[in-house]
Amino acid sequence: MLKLIRAPHKYVQGKGALNDFYNQTKDLGKRFLFICSNSGNKYCSGDIKNSFEDDNAYTRFEVFGGISSNGEIDKMREIVKDDNIDVVVALGGGSAIDTAKATAYFENKKIVIVPTVVATDAPCTGLSVIYNDDGTFDRYIFYPTNPDAVIVDTQVIANAPTKFLVAGMGDALGTYYEARACVRVGAPSLENGGISNSAMALCKLCYEILLENGAMAKEAAQQKLVTPAVESIVEAATYLSGVGADNGGLAAAHSIYNGFTSLEECEKTNHGELVAFGTVVQLILENAPKSEIDEVMNFMASVGLPLTLEEVGVQDLSRVIIACEKACAEGETIHNMVGDMTAEVLRDAVLAADILGKKYYSECK
Repeated sequence: MLKLIRAPHKYVQGKGALNDFYNQTKDLGKRFLFICSNSGNKYCSGDIKNSFEDDNAYTRFEVFGGISSNGEIDKMREIVKDDNIDVVVALGGGSAIDTAKATAYFENKKIVIVPTVVATDAPCTGLSVIYNDDGTFDRYIFYPTNPDAVIVDTQVIANAPTKFLVAGMGDALGTYYEARACVRVGAPSLENGGISNSAMALCKLCYEILLENGAMAKEAAQQKLVTPAVESIVEAATYLSGVGADNGGLAAAHSIYNGFTSLEECEKTNHGELVAFGTVVQLILENAPKSEIDEVMNFMASVGLPLTLEEVGVQDLSRVIIACEKACAEGETIHNMVGDMTAEVLRDAVLAADILGKKYYSECK
């Protein structure tokens, strides 16, 4: 299997980055469609508009329907055609990003991502999650390239509710451990290639930055401050995790997320919270050293990520098997783990992780 590594063509991050938006993207085209969340349009469009110094440039800001659905994508594709758009820009969270990526792909246009939160590592990845118009899951789209540019204004991220930054740290927490699991069995990356040393180095650096800066970044962001710790965490949760996951692969942690989202009681639990809990479960499945599990749990507790099933919404433990059956379905990335991953094997690991979490809290009292 040939090794490969992919990444956005340009990554820009810093306080006030939106003020430099046009300067960073003017080589991509002259006519821009911004697919916006409500908050993205409200809080970010002004700075972006002010960055356009070229009177010949055209901008159109459209607030999308909130879900990356086929209907929303079709609507945005019509705007691209009618307005002769050159560049599609996502301005918002994960759903706006997925809608914009798909719109640009189907219309063969350039794509720029401007995240307003870093709850997941979606900005830098080359894929989208697409839903039917009724909100049910439809499919994943894997793109031939990653975004042309990703521009992250760290003041915008700090101004957002801190729970999103914490969720982003949870999503990033699984990056190294899932890639490591893929390497052990020779599984391909999400880009369907061999996993390079460069990819693993990014994944490991992501993890190291989380441990070093996570708690300090959370404290600063709660006061809407942009500090070096915040800058480091935003880079880890956006670039290092996104490029790392793309080129390093997924294993049990993300399958556990997929499984638990099938439970109604977990529908409002953030993606990163479930991935973090799933990371502990994965380490139990691997029979990882206690010191490694302790390190991960200490980090999670320091930033407020969930350590127990109750914290992710599950109170009836008999329902865990339902989530585990979904997580172990054919094609799920949990099968990149060593050994035969069945629903029963996974259930026991999930319940063991819950016991560890409860014990952790009891010992901290």
